[in-house]
Amino acid sequence: MTVIEKTRVRRAPTKGLAKPLPAAMELPLDRILTGDCIAQMRALPDKSVDMIFADPPYNLQLGGELFRPDGSHVDAVTDDWDKFDTFATYDAFTRAWLAQANRILKDNGTIWVIGSYHNIFRVGVAVQDLGFWILNDIVWRKNNPMPNFRGTRFTNAHETLIWASKGEKAKYTFNYRSMKTLNDEIQMRSDWEFPICGGQERLKGADGHKVHPTQKPEALLYRVLLACTKPGDVVLDPFFGTGTTGAVAKRLGRRWIGIERENVYIEAAQARIDAALPLDESALRTMQSPKQQPKVAFGVLVENSYLPAGSVLVDAKRRFRATVCADGSLASDCGSSGSIHKLGATLQGAPTCNGWSFWHYEVDGALKPIDTARQTYLLATQV
Repeated sequence: MTVIEKTRVRRAPTKGLAKPLPAAMELPLDRILTGDCIAQMRALPDKSVDMIFADPPYNLQLGGELFRPDGSHVDAVTDDWDKFDTFATYDAFTRAWLAQANRILKDNGTIWVIGSYHNIFRVGVAVQDLGFWILNDIVWRKNNPMPNFRGTRFTNAHETLIWASKGEKAKYTFNYRSMKTLNDEIQMRSDWEFPICGGQERLKGADGHKVHPTQKPEALLYRVLLACTKPGDVVLDPFFGTGTTGAVAKRLGRRWIGIERENVYIEAAQARIDAALPLDESALRTMQSPKQQPKVAFGVLVENSYLPAGSVLVDAKRRFRATVCADGSLASDCGSSGSIHKLGATLQGAPTCNGWSFWHYEVDGALKPIDTARQTYLLATQV
């Protein structure tokens, strides 16, 4: 038994919960596997999952219990699963589970790891040392963080997510168009703002206390899964906790595998996932990236009356105005004409122009890029 395994003793699973699986068995989809994450990951086949989302122990190294200025107790992370004897022990544990993650992740898959300043830099080194290629570090800014009660430091108002592929030249899924649509047609940035988990979403036990101290908001996982998975993809969460990943995966039509050692979390997660309602097929359709979507000429929209001849188009700032012609060209008020791209470039005095994002049409007083009409056409014509 390794040092890591000695420090990570697991309790026996309760009756009715999933048991460890032999390596020869098929992928245990939509199941929570009970026990040590490293042992359970070893039982999974090579290159079998499309994405991994990991929320490992933060190793907070708390020196004792925390209290507010009024003397009330702070419900912080003091559980045994977050305690490691030394940084070396934590680093060895990190490299062990990341090595298994590298093995079972498909060549075109990606991994997400979330952490705080206590651990994310140590995790980042291990991620790179094991051959992963970091694509982004995402800052989750909490708009309602827990204050620093002692007044000795800045308030810790964010956590960091590392997003990485299997290697520098590895292909991977990134639903750029979905992210842009989700962000009101503005390119999604690497700083995300969500509140910490609270309200009805926060799971609480019979005693009224929260079931898990670091339950993640579903909105965060929703964006992660929508960004880099497709319906039917398999998502693994080796530190499943109360099952946020599984609940969101079910909603979005993804398959999931969870690994968790604490029975109280497993029971809460299973009940939560059982109650989650998946979105219907039409709601799961997302905007396709330019490389994936079929090519549609502007003239097709004219022919099919999505933007019929005679429609008036303007740029986002209403500086330029043009009329759609029967052949799909545009005629500007100043006498110039051409395709949506050529006329846009001419009017701006620019060498090139993406006409799909430059030209807009008006609907109920609001301007929409003509790409919206193209996406509407694509959705209507999908089989």
